[in-house]
Amino acid sequence: MQKKNAKNRIDELRKLISKYSYEYHVNDAPSVSDAIYDGLFNELKQLEAENPDLITPESPTQRVGNELKGGFEKVAHASRMLSLNDVFSAEDVLKWFKRVEKMTSEKLDFFADIKMDGLACSLIYVDGKLNRAVTRGDSFIGEDVTNNVRTIRNVPLELQSSKNYPEISFGRTEIRGEILILKDDFEKINHQMIEKGQSEYKNPRNLAAGTVRQLDPKLVASRPLVFIAYDIIREDDREIRTWEQAYQILGEIGIRRNSEARRCEDLNEVVKFIDFWDKARLDLPFNTDGLVVKINNRKIYKDLGVVGKQPRAAIAYKYAAEQATTIVKDIVISIGRTGAATPVAVFEPVQVAGTTVKHASLHNADEIERLDVRRGDTVVIYKAGDIIPKVESVIMDLRPKESKKIDFEDELKRQYPELEFYRPQGEAVYRVRGAVQSVILAKSIEHYASRGAVDINTLGEKNVKALVDAGLVQDLADIYSLKFEDVVSLERFAKISAQKLIDAINNAKNPDLDKFIYGLGVRHIGAQTAKDLADKFQSLNSLRQADLDDFLEVDGIGVVVAESLAGWLFDDQNQDLLDKFTSLGVVPHYESKSDGYLSGISIAVTGTLSAMSRLEFSDLIQKNGGKFNTSVTKDTNYLVYGGKIGASKKAKAEKLGVQILSEKEFSDQVFDLTK
Repeated sequence: MQKKNAKNRIDELRKLISKYSYEYHVNDAPSVSDAIYDGLFNELKQLEAENPDLITPESPTQRVGNELKGGFEKVAHASRMLSLNDVFSAEDVLKWFKRVEKMTSEKLDFFADIKMDGLACSLIYVDGKLNRAVTRGDSFIGEDVTNNVRTIRNVPLELQSSKNYPEISFGRTEIRGEILILKDDFEKINHQMIEKGQSEYKNPRNLAAGTVRQLDPKLVASRPLVFIAYDIIREDDREIRTWEQAYQILGEIGIRRNSEARRCEDLNEVVKFIDFWDKARLDLPFNTDGLVVKINNRKIYKDLGVVGKQPRAAIAYKYAAEQATTIVKDIVISIGRTGAATPVAVFEPVQVAGTTVKHASLHNADEIERLDVRRGDTVVIYKAGDIIPKVESVIMDLRPKESKKIDFEDELKRQYPELEFYRPQGEAVYRVRGAVQSVILAKSIEHYASRGAVDINTLGEKNVKALVDAGLVQDLADIYSLKFEDVVSLERFAKISAQKLIDAINNAKNPDLDKFIYGLGVRHIGAQTAKDLADKFQSLNSLRQADLDDFLEVDGIGVVVAESLAGWLFDDQNQDLLDKFTSLGVVPHYESKSDGYLSGISIAVTGTLSAMSRLEFSDLIQKNGGKFNTSVTKDTNYLVYGGKIGASKKAKAEKLGVQILSEKEFSDQVFDLTK
């Protein structure tokens, strides 16, 4: 990015981040999620790292928060309440460890805990009695909220005496932790609000923070606040040698801390801890977006010092966000195999839910109009069902002044001047007029030859284009009429490659019926629907003789799909195409799988499988008589997950009583995937 553009972007980000920071830290009423704030903040940090001469003391990266609002006495912390440096991958954790390892000759072990999403607060005990409670504030100065914190039932007004650590009952003891409202309690409160006809609260963190700052302690006492500690500080640092010991002491003196926290012998154990909580964190009683990892030895921790506002000896591991912000580099229009014109937003690459997202469908002209998305916009994107990236909204405050509204019809003319488009009445999608334009034909052949369909691996995009451009194919069936002499004469083909193409096409003359149906590219007919049709009619001839009512009898097919299939099959040109396939020796075959090992079993999948692709998994299930579902329904027997389980599918499966198994559990208990 050019210097001038970088400066402008940095200035815009600083203004917006400062606004969001004020909403969060001062008003306790953020207008955006943490993921959006983190996305913009990380972008600013990256730009400043690339342009260090543009860093100023006023930048949000150089300070923690804003001036606190009135209502409570201001109190200076005895020691600053530091924040932690964020990392996002196992590689980042290793880099952090390598940096720390160079700075000490001591053998290192670690202490890992779950990062809580609450209001940071410090409890100060003098001779074992609660003396003062102070919020984090701007990390140097907080607010005295003692009267309110005294109402929190799990905050002891007097520490329990410890047989192993009797000295804690004397002198000054500071306990740092988070004030939370647990997820179940939050749901109960919102249910009560709905019953009263009042608006729901946005999230537990905001409600907890707002409650602690209420001036009436009676109102505070009525809310189910909880305090969970993560640190204990004594005036003599030598009294507490490790973080593991600190947590033991907290338990003995009656302070709640995470029982899930643990010492890790080495970095491998840290990574295992991270991997475990990637899924298990969803079942925690409180919200979290990551973990905290520290050098366990507190002397080494202190000796390693602080850089800026972050200790060198600790990191906050952030799990992949479900939301992120990025910039729209371009909006291009893709022409599908059915001639539909679909706008696609091309992004600056960004991590969302564990994967790199570079583009997302904008669906149609109406969606572009609704979002008012433009080139150069900063947008909020999210993963729908943890799989499909979508644009949620545009951050208007960061819109470039020179941005121009997207005129969809003008874009079609500009990007595809050789094609004519129309918008069928009642539809949101523009389509190419006519049925055999070269671009549509090429897309159709590529789809027909794809792995999910007939699987002719020599018919890739470039080979198909060469054949179409040379006029050797005029429709799908024409690929079976290709001759060696015709192909080898093309510039792209030598004798060996030409013969390979002919052989591969000839070997695909008896495809599975469901693969053939899917390969035809009929609108709304996906791989599973094609399988259902094949199971119902069992031959191409029977399918051709069926009518609309017959299609509606197929399980899972509704009116829209049935009408689409009927419309395609009843078209004279398509009937001629199917006749042409037959005349060229193409005879799809059907093999019943009703007696297979998985007969009568319906299986859905979510996440990325490690042993095979989703397509290979689908084929394996179907070859053994099972039914592969793209979504969870009341008829689904198993939801199999690989990697991270999709939250929406998991919730639906639990609601419907569908058994949820990991890839390994499914392979061990139901069907051996290694066969």
